[in-house]
Amino acid sequence: MIQSARHLFNQTFTPERYQALLDQIETDFPGQLGFRVAETPVFVPKVLTDKLLQASSDIIDVITRDDFRALTEAAIPDEQRVPNEQPDGRNDHANFLVIDFAVCRDTNGELMPQLIEMQGFPSLNGFQPYLASQFRAHYPIPENLSHLFTVGTNEDFNEAMRSLIVGDADPDEVILLELFPDEQKTRIDFSLTEKMLGIRTVNLTDVQKEGRNLFYEKDGERKRIRRIYNRIILDDLRNFPDLQTDFNLTDDVDVEWVGHPNWFFRISKYALPLLKSPYVPVSYRLSELTQIPDDLDSYVLKPLFSFAGSGVNIHVTQADIDAIPDEQRSGYLLQKKVQYEPVIESPDGLVKCEIRMMFIWPDNDERPTLITNLARLSRGEMIGVSFNKDKDWVGGSVGFFEK
Repeated sequence: MIQSARHLFNQTFTPERYQALLDQIETDFPGQLGFRVAETPVFVPKVLTDKLLQASSDIIDVITRDDFRALTEAAIPDEQRVPNEQPDGRNDHANFLVIDFAVCRDTNGELMPQLIEMQGFPSLNGFQPYLASQFRAHYPIPENLSHLFTVGTNEDFNEAMRSLIVGDADPDEVILLELFPDEQKTRIDFSLTEKMLGIRTVNLTDVQKEGRNLFYEKDGERKRIRRIYNRIILDDLRNFPDLQTDFNLTDDVDVEWVGHPNWFFRISKYALPLLKSPYVPVSYRLSELTQIPDDLDSYVLKPLFSFAGSGVNIHVTQADIDAIPDEQRSGYLLQKKVQYEPVIESPDGLVKCEIRMMFIWPDNDERPTLITNLARLSRGEMIGVSFNKDKDWVGGSVGFFEK
C-alpha cells in the first residue's frame, strides 16, 4: 500500500529469500511454527494508519463507558463465568484487546478500515515483534516504518509485556496457561513468550489444586501459581467433554488473572451492536430483529461465541435463518458484509488484507495502549486457512506503519 516500499520489497523478493526466512524460524524454534507465514509484510500508509487509529478510538470509547460491564453481563454463559473478576479493583477491564479490520475502499476510492471483530483476549504478542525482526533481517524494510506503537524497540515492547504479565511477581510463580499447548498452532508464540518473560507454559491438565491454591511442577520442584497469563478460550473446552482436570477455570482460586477470562465474552461479537462508527458495519443480534432484512446476501451470519472464523455463514439465506430455533437466536449475529479490497501487490495479482491492532491494558490505566499489530493476507472468500489452501502470498504477517 506504500508503493515505494512495496516495489522495493517485490524487486528483492525471491522464493529462496522467503525460504531462508522460514528456515531461520525453524532453526530458532524447531517444529514450533504451526501456521503459514505469508511471503510479505504489509506496508501501511499514514492515511490508513490515521483511520485505523480513529476507528480503534471509536470502539474504545464504547468499551470504556461506565455502563459497558452492565451491558455485557449477559455475554458470559453462566456455566463459563469465572469468579473474582473485580477483586481489589483488579480485572475491572480487559488486560488485552485486539481489533480486526478489513482493508477496504470507500465510495471515493480511498483506503479505509472496516471492523471485522474484536476480542478482550491476547494474540501473538511474542511472535509479532520476532516476525518483524525476521523480515528486517531478510529484506530491505525502510527505517521510517515500524511494527510498533508507543514503544520504540522490541526490547521496550518486551519490558511493557513483562510489566503487565509478570509485574512484581516471581516469574517462577507466573504461568502461561493453555490446553494442550504443544498441539496448538500458536505454540511458537508460547515459546517466544517463555523466552521473553522467563515464565513457563503449563497445560491445564498439569495444574494442581489444593484448597484455593494452585501449583505446577518445574524441573522436579513444586511451584505455587500466583499469576496466570491466560491463553485458554473457555468455549474451546466444550470440544473436550471428557477432559479430567484437577483445576477448572470456573473454580474460586487465589490467583491473579492476566487477563481475566470473562473479558473474552464481554469484548466479542456480542458487543458489536453497541458500536456506532463509519468504520463499523451495522450489526444486529438475531433475537432482537423483528424483521429479517430483504437483502440477506449483503450480510454474514456469525455465531457469537465461535472463534477463528468457525461457523460463519457468508452466503446467508432465509432458510438458514429459519433453521435456527427461536431459543437459540440470541447466540447469533447478523452483520453487514464487508467488501475486502485486494491491495497487496504480489507477483501474480492483488491480495486482500486484514490488520489486527493489538493493545495492552494495565489494571490502573483508563484506556488500552496500542503496542503492535498483526496482518493476515488472503486470496479466498474469507481470511483463514480453510479459505486459502494451496495458495501463496497468503497467511500471517505483520504491518510496517508509516507514522
